Amino acid sequence: MKTKLTLVMEDEVIYNAKLYAKNKEESLSSLVENYLKAVALGQSNENENKRSVKKVSSPIEKYRGIMNLSPDYDPKDEIAKYLLEKYNKLK
Repeated sequence: MKTKLTLVMEDEVIYNAKLYAKNKEESLSSLVENYLKAVALGQSNENENKRSVKKVSSPIEKYRGIMNLSPDYDPKDEIAKYLLEKYNKLK
């Protein structure tokens, strides 16, 4: 069951957190939830460092954030350019 939670903090903290979440392609709610899970697990297992919070991820998760693309980047344009170059050389 999901429950709504209201947090109060400085505007700059919220702004920077939203930017971070956007760059990670994750919602701010899920970032906060994962952090709280990690903190709660850490407190319950202070003497037992064997376990950790594992985030379920897709096979391509490890590749997130390795490229910084401009906001106006369109992969379809890049494909079109590639195909034009490829097939114009054949003429």
